[in-house]
Amino acid sequence: MSALAGDLTEKALGLGTRLLLDHVAPRLDQRMSFSTRPFDEPTLMRPHAESRRWAWTHYGVFLPRLPEPYRFLNTMTFIGATGTRCFDNDYLAMPDARDTATVLSTTATGPHHHYQAYDSQRDCGFREDGTVLSWGEHLTITARHPRYEARGRYEHLAVELEVVATNHASWFVRTPPYDHLSLLATVTGTITDERGTTSISDLCTVEYARCMSPQALTARPLPEAAKLPVDFFTYQIVNLDERTQLLLTDVQAAGSTACRLAHLRSLDAPAEVYDDVAFEVLEHRAAPAVDPLGRKMRIPELMRWTVRSLDAGEIVGHFVARVDSEPRYGHGRGYVAACTYEGEWRGRPITTTGYLEWIDCRPGPPTA
Repeated sequence: MSALAGDLTEKALGLGTRLLLDHVAPRLDQRMSFSTRPFDEPTLMRPHAESRRWAWTHYGVFLPRLPEPYRFLNTMTFIGATGTRCFDNDYLAMPDARDTATVLSTTATGPHHHYQAYDSQRDCGFREDGTVLSWGEHLTITARHPRYEARGRYEHLAVELEVVATNHASWFVRTPPYDHLSLLATVTGTITDERGTTSISDLCTVEYARCMSPQALTARPLPEAAKLPVDFFTYQIVNLDERTQLLLTDVQAAGSTACRLAHLRSLDAPAEVYDDVAFEVLEHRAAPAVDPLGRKMRIPELMRWTVRSLDAGEIVGHFVARVDSEPRYGHGRGYVAACTYEGEWRGRPITTTGYLEWIDCRPGPPTA
């Protein structure tokens, strides 16, 4: 693709994306209504590894609050290339990019960092019904909703998780071409490393997404200018206590907001979702993070979230979050890390640790 053609393609995609997000998606997306009703679609959660309709799927299990030194544990996977700027690392692409699968699993400490690409046709095993999913010899997820098991065997870390999902589903997107949801869940299990075996028990999330993309039309990775212009992504999980969890999301594409939501889920109460949410970066780290290709990315040091009620516009929650672990590369082009959150939720003081995902591919100096 010539530079001129690439520039025209990029501008057309940006314009189309802004029109879609600003005018079309709000009429199609049912995420607000679906996020407050019980989840009853476990058969939706299929891998579609052979599909050329669904370009990619995502499975994840996230534990946002673990004792020191671990802080968090993530199991972040993709099946298929996304065709987006934020999430594709084309240097890892298989001969047919559509067969690329990845796993990122890490904690906040030491050498616990597994990020690897696999050929979904050669290295992996994905049952069509989604009940057994394997990425090489490293990760196996078994799913018999509402019970899930995740077994990880990495170079410096072994993980055994037993997860029980609730019927609280938070939908980030609920449209015909794209579904993305998170289930509130409880987890018990173990982490084994050089320290020995540590038992864990807390709230966690089980996540799934499926999406159509132009990448499904070609075996070659889409050129950068032709990738969908999703260029900013942050997702943060905060366990407010032993029974209550908060999800904070801000996703942008070509200058428009695709998703800025706060989801509150509890074992004791109905789920809530808020779309009057403000997010800002108060400070960035002095030095950017640098990935294996030498690409630099600014990482926040201090962030602020403000959540207002849907009716009166009163503040129901506000937090300042400090990133206080080293960023771990491999969440697409971005990073994951631990944060300390201080603030209030409905007048109740909150101080806790949480989990951060961060990707910022916006042109020029990033702004919140």
